[in-house]
Amino acid sequence: MLDVSRKELKYKVDPYEISRLKQRLAPLMKSDPHNGKNGYMVRSLYFDTPFDTDYEDKAGGYNERQKIRLRIYGKEQGSAKLELKQKRGTSQRKRSLLLSREEARQMICGRYEILRNRQEELALWLYTFMTRKCYRPKCVVEYDRFAYYLEHNDIRVTFDMRLRSGESNLDIFDSNLILYPVSGAMENTMEVKFNGFLFTYIKNELNWCERVPVSGSKYCRSRMITKR
Repeated sequence: MLDVSRKELKYKVDPYEISRLKQRLAPLMKSDPHNGKNGYMVRSLYFDTPFDTDYEDKAGGYNERQKIRLRIYGKEQGSAKLELKQKRGTSQRKRSLLLSREEARQMICGRYEILRNRQEELALWLYTFMTRKCYRPKCVVEYDRFAYYLEHNDIRVTFDMRLRSGESNLDIFDSNLILYPVSGAMENTMEVKFNGFLFTYIKNELNWCERVPVSGSKYCRSRMITKR
């Protein structure tokens, strides 16, 4: 089980600023090994209650909120991460379980009994919580990410682009999944994550670009289209 606690800041940046920041960060930080030339795909299936409690908590601006999601980083991936992400302001705690492809498919179908067979405390907690609150798969969210990182203070700077979503087919392993665009070409997100503090030399490089702080989650933005 992975358990990570750190701060997370989000900013809206345009493609030109992303290009400038990549040039400035490349000599100072390590490129994520999954980046390739154009980054990598992130695809998540979000779960929520019949009343969309997690969505409403975020849309309502509550300081304490959470999300439960199943995440993969490629259509052919043989496993998936089941993640519980809890936030209080800019601080977040993310705990995750690695599931096999078959276990993930059971979760996609709303069959959470596979969690009872796991030894991790988080698995039993998620099973109890999700069944008691009647959580169900709700929405697939996908985007392209380019990331830099430093081991010290667990620092990550990510650029998330071309946000798209769908609520009809929830099979995140489907290579022909049809999704609709959520954000335009100018609506990209930079996330800055760190544990403790952000090194001054990284902060100085980020200050070179024009960026607008944002608080909206990708899940919330994706659901807004159908919630309207």
